[in-house]
Amino acid sequence: MGSAISLREDFDAERLRRLARQTKDAAQARPLLALAFDI
Repeated sequence: MGSAISLREDFDAERLRRLARQTKDAAQARPLLALAFDI
């Protein structure tokens, strides 16, 4: 099984959710929300 990757320290869950809300591209929003959920 693979290991988890670490996120940059300057992005927190709130900022990732904000970016996901602002984008008009659903394919971009989904991974942002998935990362926000893991934090």
